[in-house]
Amino acid sequence: MSLLIRPSRDDDITSIAPIYAESVKTGTASWEYEPPSVEEFAARRREILAKDFPYFVAELDGNVIGYSYASSYRSRIGYRFTVEDSVYVSPAAAGRGVGKALLNRLIDACREQDFCSMVAVIGDSNNRASIALHEACGFHVVGVFPALGFKFDRWLDCVQMMRKI
Repeated sequence: MSLLIRPSRDDDITSIAPIYAESVKTGTASWEYEPPSVEEFAARRREILAKDFPYFVAELDGNVIGYSYASSYRSRIGYRFTVEDSVYVSPAAAGRGVGKALLNRLIDACREQDFCSMVAVIGDSNNRASIALHEACGFHVVGVFPALGFKFDRWLDCVQMMRKI
């Protein structure tokens, strides 16, 4: 097994869009109900890169199995030193350290860009894997918004985690 974390490329879209689509269809990490088209997903990636945020993929034996990126936490100028992270891993690669490798590389890249804080906005307080991943990477819970969102016919909490970088 040779795991490689590298900057994403345009041609990775056909591999990472389905990872997100699966999460939208089956999970509560994203509160979208319908997965975006590959074209919409590509446009979202371009927007993130245009703002000079890092965007990585995890590649195992030549196959993309996950991705991570940073984005603006909020749009107001006072938040410019804080980023929000996003990490998604293919279900087939879950529990193998891929998410941790992606998140740690993202933290390092954001530190190199002089960001000071990273926030994780975790959909669903039952998402123990994401909460545990963030805790393992130095995040701590700073708040929980109970029943903030609705998906799959149930109310979901939103867990806010943070770490200094």
